[in-house]
Amino acid sequence: MSRGLWAVAVIAICLTASTAHADSADVPSVRDVSRALHAATVESPIDFSGRSLHGLDLAGLDFKRARLSRVDLSGADLTSANLSGADLSNANLDRSTMIKANFSSANLSGALLNLPAVSSNFDLDPAEAPIFTAANLSGARLLVRLRGADFAGANLSGANLSPHESARFNYKMLRTSLAGCDLRGADLSNADLTGVLFEFADLRNANLTGAKLDRADLTKANLAGATVSHADFTDADISDAVFIGVIGLESARGLSRDSR
Repeated sequence: MSRGLWAVAVIAICLTASTAHADSADVPSVRDVSRALHAATVESPIDFSGRSLHGLDLAGLDFKRARLSRVDLSGADLTSANLSGADLSNANLDRSTMIKANFSSANLSGALLNLPAVSSNFDLDPAEAPIFTAANLSGARLLVRLRGADFAGANLSGANLSPHESARFNYKMLRTSLAGCDLRGADLSNADLTGVLFEFADLRNANLTGAKLDRADLTKANLAGATVSHADFTDADISDAVFIGVIGLESARGLSRDSR
């Protein structure tokens, strides 16, 4: 066994052993996580599957494609962390801080991303937005407010971005915002996009087949070349949206003749 693999094994054993004595030890320390990640490699990533990293300050860490399936990262600080290619399937990232975090090509299928902090101020600075390029967010639950984030080529099929149940009668207050986001070529098929704010979003060549877009705000969004077969646009605001070359308009619901 190489020194690097041995170090990873020893640290993993220590982390496991540390949880055997008291509930207070269920969450490893930041130092433990940092040491484990330092010893890991992209070829031999650390495996924290099913562990709790709740509330830890993990800012700036390189996770080297770590296995984080079912991990509790709620309330954790992931500012500028590199999670590209990591397995975060069914992970809990609720109320985490993900300013400038890199989730490109990460597996976030079935993950929870409710109300994460994505900006250091109320202006939603696009320069601070997390990156989700080519990420797998299929079946994920997202309640986020982003501006200018990169979701190009991402898989959001079957994802739920609808308002929280408590906001049923005031969905504009607690709804997902993807204003100005890059969603070119993204797969949003069968996603629940009820009430989502897509103002100025780039949805060129996106797949919206069967998507639920009722009450969504698509003001000045660019849907050129997108596929909207059987999508539901009931009561959606499509003011000045671009529908050039859109595929499947004849089967979409809630669109005016002008859009068709």
